[in-house]
Amino acid sequence: MSGPLAGLRILDFSTLLPGPFATLALADLGADVIRIEAPTRADPVRRLAPQRHGVAAVHAWLNRNKRSLALDLKQPEAIGIVHRLLRTHDVVVEQFRPGVMARLGLGYDQLRAINPALIYCSITGYGQDGPYRDRAGHDINYLAIAGAASYNGHDKPAPLGIQVADIAGGSLHASVAILAALAHRHRTGEGQHVDVSMTDAAFSLNAMSGAAYLAGGRAPRPGSERLNGGAFYDYYATADGRHFSVGSLEPQFLQRFCDAMGHPEWFALAQSDMPRLKHEIASAFASQPFAHWCALFAEADCCVEPVLTLEESACHPQLRARRMVIDVPVAGTADGGNPADTLPQIAHPVRYSATPPAYRHAGETLGRQSRTILAELGYGDADVAALAAAGVIASGETP
Repeated sequence: MSGPLAGLRILDFSTLLPGPFATLALADLGADVIRIEAPTRADPVRRLAPQRHGVAAVHAWLNRNKRSLALDLKQPEAIGIVHRLLRTHDVVVEQFRPGVMARLGLGYDQLRAINPALIYCSITGYGQDGPYRDRAGHDINYLAIAGAASYNGHDKPAPLGIQVADIAGGSLHASVAILAALAHRHRTGEGQHVDVSMTDAAFSLNAMSGAAYLAGGRAPRPGSERLNGGAFYDYYATADGRHFSVGSLEPQFLQRFCDAMGHPEWFALAQSDMPRLKHEIASAFASQPFAHWCALFAEADCCVEPVLTLEESACHPQLRARRMVIDVPVAGTADGGNPADTLPQIAHPVRYSATPPAYRHAGETLGRQSRTILAELGYGDADVAALAAAGVIASGETP
């Protein structure tokens, strides 16, 4: 493997979205990630439709470039396998509720006794301490508790189609924290436990509104702030039920927008009568279909863009030029499958001039590399067969 993180070895015990998204970014950059799942209780994402080449498309994306090891962590032999892996691995990522890994014999204190330089990242809804540490939750709950949902939408908070707390909160903070802990280890030789709370991370996303409020400002309210629909910065319906985004905040962009719409007088209204301005913008957009406005604003550089469907976005010339949709070899291509078998996926979103990401293969079927990984640890064929017969491991490989 190549990439800026080549040589970094990660054991990923996480499920669903936050942990796998974090390790996806690291795997794309060259880290060797082993995804560990239970043979009889695999990640629920594996069951999602659509299925392609025997793997859920979402799972195949989240687990791109990772190897799959199926272990029953409730069996002592499986814990022994993890302990042997720990001697050569740098990072553990887990997403269980606090205390679960320790009860399995895989808590931070237990594993750092084997590998003192270990970086151990725990991703949970509410963190390792506090009164909510054991409470269940999902993305919508974390945004609610963090105050971030209270001022989006108009009449009521709007459920978002993307998982903001899971990804922008948990995943991205986790990957940054892991790299920061590795930098610290590089200087000092010390490992550490990284505690990522998706609610804490979501609270930090309050950003400008949060900073202003904590410094003595007014708490934000839905549909009344400059950036949540209280000003002309908003979405507007077209005559055929599509929408346009207007973000012309700076004076030069606002003037260009007003001129393009044929209403230069709107510029003064932005200072004197915002409700009237919003009403007039809404009426203007509603007077013509989506295609009309697309043609009008195609050349107008004023922070106004159409609201695209996902289908349209995936084909947009800007995202195509940036190669944000790539074809990734499916499982089995590297060991005898049809090299023409690929799966379209969302690409790694950052460009690197010297160390571009590599797309080696899509996410694998459960336990596909179990035998190979155990062989790397020194287990012979007979040992592997005995572990499989006892239900300690499962393997999707041919013996």
